Parts: sequence; C-alpha cells; structure tokens
Amino acid sequence: MYMWRAVDGEGEVLDMLVQPRRDKAAALKLVKKLLKRQGFAPTVIVTDKLGSYRAALQVIGFSGQHEQGLRANNRAENSHQPVRRRERKMQGFKSAASAQRFVSVHAAVYNVFNVQRHLLSRATFHRFRSAAHCTWNNATATA
Repeated sequence: MYMWRAVDGEGEVLDMLVQPRRDKAAALKLVKKLLKRQGFAPTVIVTDKLGSYRAALQVIGFSGQHEQGLRANNRAENSHQPVRRRERKMQGFKSAASAQRFVSVHAAVYNVFNVQRHLLSRATFHRFRSAAHCTWNNATATA
C-alpha cells in the first residue's frame, strides 16, 4: 500500500491517494484527480525520480516543467511526517480503504492547523491558532 501526496508551494496538502502500486496507472489517477480538482494546469510539477510520474504526465500531455532531483520534493516528504506518526500510533491501517478515509480527512484538518511558525511573530501565530480553533469548533459543532 503506497500513499501518493500532492502539496502546493506553500506546504498545503492538496490531496492524498492510497494505491496498492506505484505504477503509471496510479500516477495517472492522482494527476487526473488533481487537475480536475484544481481546474488549471500548473506551470511546474516537482516529483521524486519515479518514472511513473513522467509516463503519466506524457499521457495527459503536460507541457509545463517537470522537476526531479535530489531533495526537490522535500516539501511533500515533510508533509507526510504527521501522517506517519499517526499511523505508527494506530499500529497501521486494516485496509487501503480505511487508510484513504483517514488521510483524506487528516489532510483537511492538518491544513487548518498547520501554520508556518517560523514566518510569523508570536502574537500573529497566536491569532492564527485561535482562528483555526474557532473554525474547528464551528465545523464540529454543526456536523
């Protein structure tokens, strides 16, 4: 079971997809899902050196820049750390479907509470966290 992640330039998790293989079909499914959801094609896509990405981008006819390189996709790898920590606590997932349900919700919640702490003053950080907690309380109270 492999987890595919898409992260934007600011570290926001766009989507996560759980697939049994890391092949062209799985990469194509992720790329199509992202393009449909975003509504526009990005100018640059950064991936690891897996050949499946290149094959999938050729199938859809991506004309932008495709960057692959050492530490080029660190943002995506670092965004996956909270999920791995949580998975370790839960002793893994029972099935791919349960993993997909968890990561789709986890990505949305993580984006609400993840603030780039090193870019902000303490007072601004505190305001952002308070706003995130209010948003969370409102979302969970109405659900």
